[in-house]
Amino acid sequence: MPQLRINTMPDPEIKVKIQKIKVLISDVDGVLTDGSIYISSDGSELKRFSVEDGAGAALARVSGLPVAFISGRYSEATAIRLNEMKINHIYQGQMNKTVPFENLLYTFGVRPEHVAYIGDGLVDLPVMERCGLKIAPPQSHPLVLESADIITRTRGGEGAFREAVEIILKSQDRYLLTLEKMRREVYMKNSGDPSA
Repeated sequence: MPQLRINTMPDPEIKVKIQKIKVLISDVDGVLTDGSIYISSDGSELKRFSVEDGAGAALARVSGLPVAFISGRYSEATAIRLNEMKINHIYQGQMNKTVPFENLLYTFGVRPEHVAYIGDGLVDLPVMERCGLKIAPPQSHPLVLESADIITRTRGGEGAFREAVEIILKSQDRYLLTLEKMRREVYMKNSGDPSA
């Protein structure tokens, strides 16, 4: 079970896989969250998300790496958060994730080996087995961890998605350029700084 740390060079075999990646698809519960669902006595649902993953989505967007999410269950909280993260391709309530996966391959015009997938549960395995790069947070199901090419240092709900984006961009030698582009186009936009 290979493990990649964000500040280390990936295994050469994994780096070859990363070089082919053109699209990132992720699960929600257990990746963007810690997998917990809070339900109050009135039936309303709460989820806890990390702002770090919003930064990861921004990095992906600025770098030109398309992102999509496939969730096994529907959640209004998920819909709100992914809308905040400016994600356009969202599938919820999809226990058979291979159907939206095929749709996304068509939408983005890519083959399975061009896709990285982040998942943590058994429901993710059928898609992960088809992808070019399999990524899992460390609290994932043992079978998911066994199949993963990369196990993030960060747990789901604590920035695992952002870490996965950074691993891809660093391995493709696009990370520093993306950070500089974000600085110019996002962080310094309308700041009055003539260099922005």
